[in-house]
Order: sequence, then structure tokens, then C-alpha cells
Amino acid sequence: MDDEKRDMSVREAGKKGGERGGQTTKERYGTPFYREIGRKGGETVRQERGHEFYEEIGRKGGQKVRDLINAGKRSGK
Repeated sequence: MDDEKRDMSVREAGKKGGERGGQTTKERYGTPFYREIGRKGGETVRQERGHEFYEEIGRKGGQKVRDLINAGKRSGK
């Protein structure tokens, strides 16, 4: 394609294409589509990493919340 024929760069086209995000897919397939993707992904992670993985990320998340709460208490004094 000649430079004269192009109206925008590849980068600009990528940005423009991403403006609507997943809105077009959501309109086409609906919310259940995304729910099914999440379910399948969760099952795959469970099969590959096991129950212990979820325990570990739960502990990490809980620790982060405790740290944030304590930091808020300290800054509020």
C-alpha cells in the first residue's frame, strides 16, 4: 500500500480499533459469553495449578488488605 493511500498510521488504527474495547463483542454475543470465558479459564487454572494456588493467592490478597487497613489507620492518627 502506498503512503499516499494510507490515512492513518498502524498505531493510530490500533488505537481507533480499541476505542470501543469489548463493546462490539458484548453487543454481538452478550454478557453470558464473557461469563463462559471466565468459567472455562477458571477450570483450566484449577486443573493446571490446583487448589493450593487459590489458597496462596487468597492469603496474599488478605495480607494486602490487612496492610492497607493498617496503613490507613497509621496515617489517620
